[in-house]
Amino acid sequence: MPQDIIASFEVLRLGILDDNGNIDETLMPSLSDLEIGRMYEAMVLARTFDERAVALQREGRLGTYPQISGQEAAQVGSAFAIAATDWIFPSFREMGVQLTLGYPAAQLLQYWTGDERGQLGPQRLNIFPLCVAVGSQIPQAVGAALAARYRRDPIAVVAYFGDGATSKGDFHEAFNMAGVFRLPVVFICQNNQWAISVPLKNQTASASLAQKAIGYGFPGIQVDGNDVFAVYSAARQALDKARSGAGPTFIECLTYRMADHTTADDAGRYRSPEEVNLWRTRDPIVRLQRFLTARGLWSEQSGKEVKARAIGIIDAAVQEMEAIAPPAAAELFTGTRKTLSPRQAEQRKGR
Repeated sequence: MPQDIIASFEVLRLGILDDNGNIDETLMPSLSDLEIGRMYEAMVLARTFDERAVALQREGRLGTYPQISGQEAAQVGSAFAIAATDWIFPSFREMGVQLTLGYPAAQLLQYWTGDERGQLGPQRLNIFPLCVAVGSQIPQAVGAALAARYRRDPIAVVAYFGDGATSKGDFHEAFNMAGVFRLPVVFICQNNQWAISVPLKNQTASASLAQKAIGYGFPGIQVDGNDVFAVYSAARQALDKARSGAGPTFIECLTYRMADHTTADDAGRYRSPEEVNLWRTRDPIVRLQRFLTARGLWSEQSGKEVKARAIGIIDAAVQEMEAIAPPAAAELFTGTRKTLSPRQAEQRKGR
């Protein structure tokens, strides 16, 4: 019986900056030396925050904390493409995104002490609270994108999540709705290849995560998630497309979680040292340093100065965070709903 091809697809992979700091000039986005320097500083700040947060947790001054080491390019590169009017729906591992967009480091630390007030970010930032429940922020982002469509608001919505979230029903339901209504949403998956102890090969038989978008009627692209230029370029193009009304995009940032899943985890129980060491040679910060060095824009001295400034920022944030008074019992009700029920009002009074 003759068969007709009704459709065919391809999934592209974007890489611009290689491990040695060399770039493909034909793909390099238009960025000034100053902008690239700011990217580097943001990546160093994100890692410095991460290092300090882990140290604070080990000292009992912070609760369980999810490390981002190794994922700085995926977070900073995408954040640099986001406009102030766009809306961001993070998971629980986007501290680099939040810091790059100006979220106060002290408030991020405050949240990881267990103080929910750390989620009350500045009104100038369109960043929703961190979402620990895996994948549940993805349909929320699609709902916000649908609201933007109804309001004819020319903005984009960004949903961040990890590879583990692509195994959840929330992911597929959100993708289906985004595709059907051609919503202005950009899905950014930081595929760090491990959903806690479950490797990607045990999550999906697909050759990539990016191709999952095809089944829902919009494009997916895989980018080298340790290449800050590739991430920025893909995110900028996808965000411009979303704002123009041309629909959603799925960006799979192929990267690696160089640390444990959280400070409550021991990744050495399920990952080999050889695998971790291989990815350490692909460190996104070192890769960018090599690029900057080749252009006379980085030296050991300038690198020390950037690190010292980052340490100063985080030192000040720790002091600010630890000076915050504990919340009063009545503050547990703040933000729960616009108008408290009679029962809640009585509880707030302590009765």
